[in-house]
Amino acid sequence: MSDYPIITTEEIKKIYVMGSEQVKALDGLSINIHSNEYVALMGPSGSGKSTLMNLLGLLDTPTSGHYNLNGNVVSEMTDSELATVRNKEIGFVFQTFNLLPRLSALDNVALPLVYSGMSKKKRNAKAEEVLETVGLGDRIDHRPNELSGGQRQRVAIARALVNDPSIILADEPTGNLDTKTSIEIMSILEEIHNRGNTIILVTHEPDIAMHAHRIIRLRDGVLESDQTNHNIVLASDPEHHYNKN
Repeated sequence: MSDYPIITTEEIKKIYVMGSEQVKALDGLSINIHSNEYVALMGPSGSGKSTLMNLLGLLDTPTSGHYNLNGNVVSEMTDSELATVRNKEIGFVFQTFNLLPRLSALDNVALPLVYSGMSKKKRNAKAEEVLETVGLGDRIDHRPNELSGGQRQRVAIARALVNDPSIILADEPTGNLDTKTSIEIMSILEEIHNRGNTIILVTHEPDIAMHAHRIIRLRDGVLESDQTNHNIVLASDPEHHYNKN
């Protein structure tokens, strides 16, 4: 972990107007996340964790407050600059995989590279290389409906990695998976973290959060707790047992 924050939020607020009511999804949240940290965001439904994830991933903007990403003041960036940073700096992994059903695993993974201007030959070579790293080198021509849930999540992780982003945002990445597959996916995230990436994981499952080195809990849009995890669970540990609800 480096000495400088890669992410800083200062008094971030996000207010949604619903009819005559105002709903505060985030209410003055200030956090720092350093390069190569492995952080779990937890909280009950409505706590603001998904809203925070969207803000950190530049998919939404705060109502007020400041967000600094890798030295860039997000509020001062144009839509084009936001799109560029989002594509190059951040890799997204979603619970529902978000793969395009008509594309092969290779084409799904290569898709983010289309916007970088890379030739198709180089895109495919890079996508195949990343699919190899997640153990799917023999499934590159398969479409999502020809893959298991765990394999689809591996494709999604490969897609998140293909641009060599510094930050991986994983939103409930094991939510649709069985116990054995969940451990496999958490083991891949562990490897990604060990290679130097910053990982921010949203989860409602305490067992999954225990893989992270730091656990941030939100409640009603504010910071409830921010603690170092002194009992880190390693998915790669052969003695690891995980009881999924």
